[in-house]
Amino acid sequence: MQNELQQLLTDLAAERVALIERHEAGARAVSHYDFNNTYQYVIAREETHLGWLGNALTELGAALPKASAALPVPAIGKVSKKVEPSAFKAILEDDARSLAAFVQKWRPKVDAMTHARHRTMLNVVLGESLEHQRLFTQAAGGFEDLLGKRTEGSLRVGGVLPARWQE
Repeated sequence: MQNELQQLLTDLAAERVALIERHEAGARAVSHYDFNNTYQYVIAREETHLGWLGNALTELGAALPKASAALPVPAIGKVSKKVEPSAFKAILEDDARSLAAFVQKWRPKVDAMTHARHRTMLNVVLGESLEHQRLFTQAAGGFEDLLGKRTEGSLRVGGVLPARWQE
């Protein structure tokens, strides 16, 4: 029973690691300010999820695994100085699809778990993954006020750089 639980947590964690690595790559490609802030929010929550999974695996004598696979970022065209939301549609749609597939794959397995504490934790992970899917779907549709409404009269100008620190 413990081996099955450890295997389930390990397999789910490996896919979660792949998703966060993909979202980090997406954040480097998506320079639209509001969309990039959404990536930062999603990545922060996913880091929390990985912390929970890492702790659960440590309790079972296992380590957090490496990513199950490298998930490529769809190509985008050249982005002009005026960053158009539609330029990133393929990346955002891909992120929404991958999160939906993750939840669809793992929901029945989590629902069947008998370990109540880990089932509850994984239900939070899956629920927040659906919330992240919704954010990426809205962004792909061109909605820009994902994390809050912009101050009246504030213009959306410029974008973010692909690397956090540049010297």
